[in-house]
Amino acid sequence: MIKKGVGIIELEAYNRRQQINMRRIQQLRLFDDDFMTKCFEDSPACTELLLRVILNKQDLKVEEVHTQHTVKNLQGRSVKLDIFAVDSAQKRYNIEVQRDSQGAGPRRARYHSSLMDANILLAGDDTENLPESYVIFITEHDVFGRGQAVYHARRTMEGTEDLFADGSHILYVNGAYRGESPVGKLMHDFSCTNPGDMNYALLAERVRYFKGDKEGVRTMCRIWEEVRDEGWVEGLKEGAMGNLLANIKALMETMGFTVEQAMDALQVPEEDRAGVISSISAS
Repeated sequence: MIKKGVGIIELEAYNRRQQINMRRIQQLRLFDDDFMTKCFEDSPACTELLLRVILNKQDLKVEEVHTQHTVKNLQGRSVKLDIFAVDSAQKRYNIEVQRDSQGAGPRRARYHSSLMDANILLAGDDTENLPESYVIFITEHDVFGRGQAVYHARRTMEGTEDLFADGSHILYVNGAYRGESPVGKLMHDFSCTNPGDMNYALLAERVRYFKGDKEGVRTMCRIWEEVRDEGWVEGLKEGAMGNLLANIKALMETMGFTVEQAMDALQVPEEDRAGVISSISAS
């Protein structure tokens, strides 16, 4: 009898978590890292659309795409690139989506550019064969505050306007930019939660799959559970009790949960619950 009761409680907690997951998924946008990764994963056409719009090159053809692509420097330090692509001319592209402008600083762009270069040539290859490379940051806010749709950083010879043609390009796409231009429409789509409001059918189709298709939603729920579990562990390591308490209070206020129901939904470990309840009572 006790086991049956426990099973019912666990089922109720699971159903509540699924409701929370569904609400969360419906609020996701392409500016959200994990969601963007899934939408562009195994979809060269989406990456091709992105590059064609940003670079204004309608004949650009993507041949290879990897999401969360790991590259290492000579000291073994690794970095995960959001999207790494190669086109038909063998040009390399690293596309990074950043909600926080601090994660898109010029030195980070330089580092990503250098990593791509270091991982292209093999021993004995002539450096003159180094292909063109593009590091593209798509930022939610206007990093440089000048209202441009795209900022293209290029090296020039000092005292002249002549380009130093080393084949490397760094671009920043202003996610706050709007308008009827292709980039304006694209940035609108990156900010959309509803695929029905999006301009580009290809992107809308991918977003709709992960928000409305049974299999797509199952995939996102699984990812969200994994992210939540990792966040719980890391949160405890970093002392992020404040964030946990805020999430519990939000569930209590918006969904009418008791503190126990909220902890069930967030899967707070049993050994930590007394401390959480004490903190909630004291706040």
